[in-house]
Amino acid sequence: MQGKVVHNTYFIKKLYNISMEEGEKRKILIIDDDTFLLDMYALKFSQNNFEVYTSASGMQAIEKLKGGLSPEIILTDIIMPEMDGFEMLEKINTEKLSENSIKIILSNKGQQAEIDKGIQLGAVGYIVKANSTPTEVIDQVIGILAKKVVSEK
Repeated sequence: MQGKVVHNTYFIKKLYNISMEEGEKRKILIIDDDTFLLDMYALKFSQNNFEVYTSASGMQAIEKLKGGLSPEIILTDIIMPEMDGFEMLEKINTEKLSENSIKIILSNKGQQAEIDKGIQLGAVGYIVKANSTPTEVIDQVIGILAKKVVSEK
């Protein structure tokens, strides 16, 4: 089974790289109030050919989007002060901010009700932090992105 997972990850990364122009980086906005995790994911994604933008709160992310940032991927936590990830997604949808962004939730809340709510708000992926290493998170995000690229062709 492990060999199959490695093979699939390899294939997904190859497909992702084929879909990109030479030197092109995908823009990702990562939102998490845990600065350690935010910095760690920013570093990991930047090492995997992403142009990374970060926000420590939903409010800060909304301001960046209003300011013209248009990431291909929005990767957000749910549990944050001021405005949680669900409220932020609702506001993004209501104000029609970054409408073409792929929205993915990265949270420790993994109950079906949260997953369903995320999907209802437009998330196409839901990753439980506690169940995934940083490398697995990146692989899952790249897999979601690769599926979108393939479906557009």
